[in-house]
Amino acid sequence: MKTYPPSPFSIASEQVVQAQLDAYNARNLEAWLDTYSEDAEQFMLHMGSLAKGREAIRQRMEERFRDPHLHARLVHRTTMENIVVDHELVTRTFPDGLAVVEMICIYEVQAGKIIKASFAIGQARPLPSKP
Repeated sequence: MKTYPPSPFSIASEQVVQAQLDAYNARNLEAWLDTYSEDAEQFMLHMGSLAKGREAIRQRMEERFRDPHLHARLVHRTTMENIVVDHELVTRTFPDGLAVVEMICIYEVQAGKIIKASFAIGQARPLPSKP
């Protein structure tokens, strides 16, 4: 099967999503929000809206960005034009302690910003305690 190099549009979309992931892992809320358009929306895949608009997204994520253990590891990325799909393993602190969650994140990029993000989230798996 012949493969083709990514289009410039695909490359630009992927760069926005990578900047978003880098800011997430740096726990830099302002840089992370800057990758989203003012009227961006986040969804639970096939379930409805989580937040609409940058300020609502900020309110949804502020507490999470204070978690010193917050980190997303990219497992795989697929890009087609303005759609970027990431498979990630996200480590964060839950009420029961430190755990990892598997996620599929689907981003739609327009004019250099994420306009829609949809998430499929697996079950939290507790991380073993360090002795």
